[in-house]
Amino acid sequence: MLDALESLIAANTVEEVWSEMLDYYSDFGFDRVMYGFSRFLTQSSLGEYEDSMILSNYPKEYLRGFFTNRLYYNAPMVKWAAQNTGACSWSYIAKRAASGEMDEAERKVLDFNISYKVLAGYTVAFKDSSSRAKGAVGLAANPEVSQDQVDALWQDHGRTIKLFSDAAHLKMISLPYKGVRRSLTPRQREALEWVGEGKTTQDIATIMGLTSATVEKHLRLAREALNVDTTAQAVLKASYQSQIFNLVGDS
Repeated sequence: MLDALESLIAANTVEEVWSEMLDYYSDFGFDRVMYGFSRFLTQSSLGEYEDSMILSNYPKEYLRGFFTNRLYYNAPMVKWAAQNTGACSWSYIAKRAASGEMDEAERKVLDFNISYKVLAGYTVAFKDSSSRAKGAVGLAANPEVSQDQVDALWQDHGRTIKLFSDAAHLKMISLPYKGVRRSLTPRQREALEWVGEGKTTQDIATIMGLTSATVEKHLRLAREALNVDTTAQAVLKASYQSQIFNLVGDS
């Protein structure tokens, strides 16, 4: 455990942290892992896929179906993670199915997972400082391992696994991550940065040597690229994505 934590602390990139996570979880028999983090939490999910940090070693076909078909919106453990913190056994899914609490959309996700032998595991949902931020990691066991066996393993090692997961999450969100996004142009970045500094459109036009109409155009295109409605949202989202307020050459 100490070696794993030391490696996390020494990691300088998201890729290095992810590699440490996969190695650590595999030691406990979790051969498929999915980590997700969003600063744009909704009431029912971890937010839009395009706005999230998603890391996984699942097969590409699984990920394509899970995200392209938006199954994650109705995945029982994603819903649980969006509303809770801590660790939860996937026996939660079986209990919901047995009690008749699952709706048709959730059952579709359950059938999809069964088809890929995603059967037993645990989910850890993290506590974040913002009510709009949420992160979680799903740990799937080898298909030959039952949920009872996973629960027994968690009884013995769950506290350690959760502590490592918490540390990995904190390290992960401290590092820059570009992920799936549409990059802003240099002019769009500059205009958003000046908005973030509290400048008016006219101020920005004077600073950048442009007309106010051109500045408005850059801000509009930035909003479209970031898929937001307001310039304030654009500044926030671009900042989270490390697209603005970077040193030259770091974006």
